Amino acid sequence: MPSYKLTYFPIRGLAEPARLLFALSGTEFDDNRIEQDAWPSLKPNTPFGQLPILEFDGKVLAQSFAIYRYLANEFGFAGKCNFEKAIVDMIADSQKDVGVEVREYFRVAAGMAEGDPAKLYEEKVKPAVSRQFPLLVKYLKESGSGFFVKSGVTWVDLLISEQLSTFKNFQPDILNEYPELEKHIETVRALPQLKAYIEKRPVTQF
Repeated sequence: MPSYKLTYFPIRGLAEPARLLFALSGTEFDDNRIEQDAWPSLKPNTPFGQLPILEFDGKVLAQSFAIYRYLANEFGFAGKCNFEKAIVDMIADSQKDVGVEVREYFRVAAGMAEGDPAKLYEEKVKPAVSRQFPLLVKYLKESGSGFFVKSGVTWVDLLISEQLSTFKNFQPDILNEYPELEKHIETVRALPQLKAYIEKRPVTQF
């Protein structure tokens, strides 16, 4: 078994789906959470000047989605067949596009950038939500498993449940019209392999 080291900041953020994959699979790893002041000296030694990075067996992987996909394939949470894997990738990539679209709002709402959060919410978040959330509900209903594909939980469930939780941290009523997505978060967090980890992790907005 490889010795895994996952390096990221002390928040959920882009590393949390990977952390959840480790918890879900029961795989031990070095959860290397660095403070912001340690980042400048580490940055030049990373593949793309970004975190998270995953290290194992003398190898280094960067880019969060590449890390999720690698671990999911290693641990058996990528989908049962190639078509399910493609569906998982499709949903995840669509959600990634939404994340890019609403990033400015979250940065302003969290006090990391200047701007009008109410205006950005109306202009950026609401259109993205009205387009994306019904599609997520559609795939949940079609799978019938409580997860996004019929065979059960995959990495995209971990990704989306985390992102939806972040949406709720900033806008508690954002899922009021989407009870299926509320239920999805509950279903993921109730998985025995994840429950203890989630209860013990630090509480952060992101």
